[in-house]
Amino acid sequence: MTIAGKLRILALGVTVGVFGAAHAAGAADVIKLGLSIPLSGSGAIWGKGSVFMCERAAKEVNEAGGVTVDGKTYTFECIGYDNKYTAAEGTRVAQTLLNREGVKFIGGSLGTAPAQALQSLTERQGVLMFTTAWGSSIKGPKFPLTFTQMNTPFEILPLLIPYVKEAHPDAKTLVMLNPNDASGQDTEAVARKVWNDTGIEVLSSDFYERGTTEFQPIAARILSLNPDIVDLGGMPPADAGAVFRELAAIGWDGVKVVEVGTGVDGLKATGGDAVEGVYMGAAVSFEGAEVSDHQREVNEEARAAIGESLNTIQIGFYDAVYALKAAMEAAGSIEPREVAKALPDVTFRTFYGGEIGFYGMDNYGSRQQMKLPVIVTQVKDGTLVEAARVTPTGN
Repeated sequence: MTIAGKLRILALGVTVGVFGAAHAAGAADVIKLGLSIPLSGSGAIWGKGSVFMCERAAKEVNEAGGVTVDGKTYTFECIGYDNKYTAAEGTRVAQTLLNREGVKFIGGSLGTAPAQALQSLTERQGVLMFTTAWGSSIKGPKFPLTFTQMNTPFEILPLLIPYVKEAHPDAKTLVMLNPNDASGQDTEAVARKVWNDTGIEVLSSDFYERGTTEFQPIAARILSLNPDIVDLGGMPPADAGAVFRELAAIGWDGVKVVEVGTGVDGLKATGGDAVEGVYMGAAVSFEGAEVSDHQREVNEEARAAIGESLNTIQIGFYDAVYALKAAMEAAGSIEPREVAKALPDVTFRTFYGGEIGFYGMDNYGSRQQMKLPVIVTQVKDGTLVEAARVTPTGN
């Protein structure tokens, strides 16, 4: 079955294996990696790419000999369900993964509200969870089984926002717009503080409902405030592109920011030329001499399967697989609590290249955050270019 075919099945809530590799071994030797991701709606592209990257990493691990623990070899299998980016569906998916599928490891969860619903069960039932959720409220010593697989506002915004301000020193005012849910609210709270600390006046900060398709009234309100900068925070690419298209149609041409912007393809699909110049904090450029053959190969496969390049959200699902392999082998156990104890001290292969570990003591009081590079990108002449990259320090 093709990857595209598998993704269509996933959207219906049916589980799939990892290119058949996991099924080659006996069922007792398979470690299921549950995924709670949006596979429908405006965030579907993130979810589909996340499934792809989990499966790609699992395929690599399985073909290289799997995971060896106490003399026994295990293989990984990725199992994904559509959480529709809502708390209600996130709860349903959580119950399905944990109670019906018997999953003991969550290879990734996407969306703060669905992740919170999932976490309420994982911590109680002793299930280890990786998440891309941006909220700090789900991390810390009281959540020892939860780990973050991508950069969050606490890592991204202290670099992204000052970079934008330095690039546009005459910009003084800002309007913010975010989805009206836990993801958008968490993003807004951190971004507002960093913008204020940078000396930018926030004229307004509004929220919209996911599923909105009519953005002209929103654009008209933004234009009435005449901001120098419009920050669309945690908006999915299709929504953000539509807002910039409407703003361009009524004459606004200021500085454009999408903090969780993940790539140019989704933006251009709805925004066209209006997305020129957009700054993003969750995208990755696969152009340039520094990009490895492996990165190019996997990205091209992803483009063929899902229709756009990979981004930091999706890459986190690849990295989580390698992190789990390293921690299981270090712990000498596949018991989730033992693996969780080992995770903060292991290093593992990252899709970005090289080996990384975990940090986060300063922000969260525990090492639950992957120590990933922070990348600022911008749309220039219709393509994505890397503007800045910082490797974090700290414990």
